Amino acid sequence: QVQLVESGGGLVQPGGSLRLSCVASGRISNIYVLGWYRQAPGKQRELVADITSGDKTNYADSVKGRFTISRANARNTVFLQMNSLKPDDTAVYYCRLRNGPLGGDYWGQGTQVTVSS
Repeated sequence: QVQLVESGGGLVQPGGSLRLSCVASGRISNIYVLGWYRQAPGKQRELVADITSGDKTNYADSVKGRFTISRANARNTVFLQMNSLKPDDTAVYYCRLRNGPLGGDYWGQGTQVTVSS
């Protein structure tokens, strides 16, 4: 069983920054993809960024140059540094683990990010 726990959301003014964290626990493959997704009210959930166990990263066009995804040395933690935040970034942000050879596709419970003056 795998669990994902996100933290770091909150309310921030436009132009501000936030850092999200996601800790994965349980049986995690050596090969995996950890990612951040978001869902705004009335919209579909979308990919924000993801990172492989080999540190290959992928970003949505809307966040390139503003957001950075990274992993801690302990392989089971992923971060999303969000800079120059815009009101359009307001959403619930979810962590996702695609668990490679061990299988499974896991989601965290989500953390709210609100960008507003």
